[in-house]
Amino acid sequence: MDRLTIAISPHIKDKVNVKSIMWGVITALLPATVWAILFFQAHALYLVLTCITAAVISEYVCQKILKKPVTINDGSAFLTGLLLALVLPPSFPLWAGVLGAVVSIVIGKHLFGGLGYNIFNPALLGRAFLSVTFPVFTTTWKMPVLNTAKFFSEGNFSIFFSGDAITSATPLALALPKFGVLNPDIPSYLELFFGMHSGCIGEVSAFALLIGAIYLIARRYIDWRIPFSYIGTVFLISALIWLSNRASPTPLFHILSGGLLIGAFFMATDPVTSPVTAKGRWIFGLGAGILTISIRIWGGYPEGVMYSILMMNAFTPLIEKLTAPIQFGGKGKK
Repeated sequence: MDRLTIAISPHIKDKVNVKSIMWGVITALLPATVWAILFFQAHALYLVLTCITAAVISEYVCQKILKKPVTINDGSAFLTGLLLALVLPPSFPLWAGVLGAVVSIVIGKHLFGGLGYNIFNPALLGRAFLSVTFPVFTTTWKMPVLNTAKFFSEGNFSIFFSGDAITSATPLALALPKFGVLNPDIPSYLELFFGMHSGCIGEVSAFALLIGAIYLIARRYIDWRIPFSYIGTVFLISALIWLSNRASPTPLFHILSGGLLIGAFFMATDPVTSPVTAKGRWIFGLGAGILTISIRIWGGYPEGVMYSILMMNAFTPLIEKLTAPIQFGGKGKK
């Protein structure tokens, strides 16, 4: 006679877990990371390693102090450090990167209770802290030093460690009319796509980011609704603005420049700080897109991706409450 087994849900489990998702996202970021190191040289590598190490050590220390199980092997702290490094300028000081990683883990994550309880994306919170604490460091940009044609044709590996760089403004700062007369040195679409322009080390190459994005969607580590609605909203609003004022950047320029792609695919899709409902994800992406283009066009900053995602993180509990499905047999919403 078979026995009746009683157990709480879930009864059907997926192979995908926290660890596989975190390391999957890290894998998807490898093209952008390698691209950053090739184009911005050794300091980009040192910055990536420094932020990752500081984040992992901070995670270990916090969990030891709070007497919680040490879970640094799940990849969440590693991913936070990597994302933080990729959204920093190529000349950012290493010691300041350590401070940003500590703030990301200690305040952005464990102050709220650890993984799964944090309201804001930890890496973006650390980046926001660095922006207000070290405004000069976070707004000092350099052009990629690596001349790809010379590198691959001549095999001149010495330029990787040369350290020579040209200070330059970001493409958005050059193209947005609110900052004055349009600059003739605005990068072309090809330069924007492959990353031959100034910016944060991990956001400059749309090509490398799209490779990682395709991997994430194909492996179902992220839901396509947030990046699609986010990028689509920026495209539509910027298209309307461009049609009314041809001096404004084109919709494609807005998509390829700044941190839109890394923000839409790798930060706005964070499963902890974004809605779990399908309708909520559409709303999240729509709101982030409106905020991003509003800051870019009318705000005091050339970029609005970081602030838009953090602001929508704050609205995530409300969005989930308003879009939660009604249980079978339950009453309708009042």
